[in-house]
Amino acid sequence: MNGEQCTALLARIYMGDEDAYREIFETYFPGLKRFAASLVRSMEQGEEIAADVLINLWRNRSSATAIVNLRVYLMTAVRNRSLNWLKSSSGRRFVSLDDVDVELSLTLRDPEQICISNEMRRKVELAVQTLPPRCKLVFKLIREEGLSYREVAAILDISVKTVDAQLVAALKKITSSIKILYRN
Repeated sequence: MNGEQCTALLARIYMGDEDAYREIFETYFPGLKRFAASLVRSMEQGEEIAADVLINLWRNRSSATAIVNLRVYLMTAVRNRSLNWLKSSSGRRFVSLDDVDVELSLTLRDPEQICISNEMRRKVELAVQTLPPRCKLVFKLIREEGLSYREVAAILDISVKTVDAQLVAALKKITSSIKILYRN
């Protein structure tokens, strides 16, 4: 969904159009659920968090037209809600994204990826699991969710240069891990 379509849908939601809300819900819910579940490590809780964020969009529709980038807005809301849930469930006063071990689900999205053998995919998944939490999260958002560097920076509240550095570090570690695995 492009920016113009999102803006039009948000304007319709502002006016109380339930069909526009349903379209946004159906478009964004699966990705938001995956993102939340990867943070809280529970598909059920991830589903609840994603649904809550989208329900709040409807409840606060009077300010919907102020949203500049819907995807970033929703992902940021899911991130915040997930961190709040982690904080309340762990009894800690503060939870950082650096404390969260993100679960990845490397999905095949294009023909090039489909050609990668199951063995190679397994090796990549093993290598990704060794990444530090922030690196893994940046990798997931860019490679799995297809977000831009700028969107990831906005969602994680970090600079675009930090996103770039984290992705470069992730790719270097994955590449070196795969080289080591192939030698063995």
